[in-house]
Amino acid sequence: MNLDNLTLMIGASAGAYLVLKAHRRLQLSRAKHPGLSGHVRMAKRVSKLIPHYSLEGDAFFDCDNAGTVIANKRHDGFHRLSASLLQRSPQGKHLLEQAISSISDAQFTHRYRVPFQFRTMVNAHLLPALFLKKSEGVRLWDVDGNEYIDVTGAYGTNLLGYDIYKSFIRQAAQDMDELGPVLGPYHPVVLDNTRRILALAGQDEISYHMSGTEAVMQAVRLAQYHTGKQRIVRFAGAYHGWWGDVQPGIGNPVSADRTLTLQEMSQRTLQVLASRKDIACVLANPLQALHPNANAPGDSALISSGRKAGYDKEAYTRWLKQLRQVCTANGIVLILDEVFLGFRLAKGGAQDYFGVRADMVTYGKTLGGGLPVGVLCGKAELMKRYRTDKPADICFARGTFNSQPYVMQTMNLFLKHIDSPDVERMYQTVDTLWNSRRAALNKRLSELELPVEVQNMTSIFTILYNTPSRFNWMFQFYLLQAGVMLSWVGSGRMIFSHNYSDIDFDVFSDRFIEAARCMQADGWWETGEACNSNKKIQRRVLKETWRALTSSMGSINWPLSK
Repeated sequence: MNLDNLTLMIGASAGAYLVLKAHRRLQLSRAKHPGLSGHVRMAKRVSKLIPHYSLEGDAFFDCDNAGTVIANKRHDGFHRLSASLLQRSPQGKHLLEQAISSISDAQFTHRYRVPFQFRTMVNAHLLPALFLKKSEGVRLWDVDGNEYIDVTGAYGTNLLGYDIYKSFIRQAAQDMDELGPVLGPYHPVVLDNTRRILALAGQDEISYHMSGTEAVMQAVRLAQYHTGKQRIVRFAGAYHGWWGDVQPGIGNPVSADRTLTLQEMSQRTLQVLASRKDIACVLANPLQALHPNANAPGDSALISSGRKAGYDKEAYTRWLKQLRQVCTANGIVLILDEVFLGFRLAKGGAQDYFGVRADMVTYGKTLGGGLPVGVLCGKAELMKRYRTDKPADICFARGTFNSQPYVMQTMNLFLKHIDSPDVERMYQTVDTLWNSRRAALNKRLSELELPVEVQNMTSIFTILYNTPSRFNWMFQFYLLQAGVMLSWVGSGRMIFSHNYSDIDFDVFSDRFIEAARCMQADGWWETGEACNSNKKIQRRVLKETWRALTSSMGSINWPLSK
């Protein structure tokens, strides 16, 4: 073979490689969600460019050019609401101020309850109830004695109701009093927990951890260890804990180069999974069925009425089954992250509810009966942390508080309880019950011409807004005034415990409607022509951002052109 032919062959091979690489790159790009949630690196760059600016005074109340009359109505309503919340919670205000000065978690959640443009005014005048002293039934009491109906759900932990978890914890403390907080060795109850959980999960082996985040970390690490691959696939908007590899983008200071963020419920994603040979695992969080490819719907990002949600069980079931087939065919470990949903959907969790068996499944929160815990279950060949033929080749994981006696006994009481006939009957009607409650509330809201509705995935609800507005995030404070306790993400997520009676839900609905009527009366859902669509609102926010970017002023108190 002469030199010219060799050169041509090398050139042709290089050209073919580049074409193949470009095709794979295009295929990957098309599988990503078109929004920033699917392009995490771009989102991270954009976040660094957004300047801080503050809407205060007239610019706060008339940021949508609604006019003087409506702006004055909002002004008066805002300060009435402020006075009401502050007057009834003097001790709560004092404790909140201390917490913000010294607890970084409290400082963060306090600042990020609302869009940053409105933060200065809100943080100065509207008091969230952060310190509580009592729970009973579906109600909570703050340190000043104010009563609320609870839809925080304790971040998903509260499935059965606080009273029953308190009884588990009290009993576990008595049962484990003889052993106490001995760490390292096991108490025999661990074996009963293991048997029960593996039966529910339909898996071979288990490992216990201190949190759901740790359980997910170990699942990913074991998938990489056994497949010899490093790539992780997650879906746009899904949450799997706060560690770097599974939560790339905004909020993560390190680069997660091994992680691909793809579009859920997409045939293009399945094509990528089928064509690549470097993917160790796919993480799926079934909570995303309520809002596929969207981040958790917190009020801090609610700049318009563009929030969307809607749960289609049949469509999501088809997707999970297709995902299962592709992963099986291509040697990819499918990890189902049930840390949040736990056993909310069915006794056997999301695997039974959707009829899809994962290679690994993670649990947390609910299993601990209110105490911190994480659990990983999986196939025997994936759960091993060593290679029999290579004794120095291990996948190490260990935690000081894994299998802590009080947690294990509390868990055991929870697992025994969900075997009861009453809980079995609850699961048989869980969808019908909560769907009917959602429909009844939406009917009342529609009849009263209130511009809000709710969507749900069993007992997890989210609030949608049907009128363009820049002020939907205010609703969380009107709900608080009406006696509804939300988590810090606000109206984006309401989590009901399954001990809600029809009477309890009616009380919640009455308070919800009262809050909506007050907010409507104070003018927050009226708007000017300049912001009478979500697109116009978004353009206006971009205009404000640009002016802040090119201005040295710290706050926007000047009138914007209509």
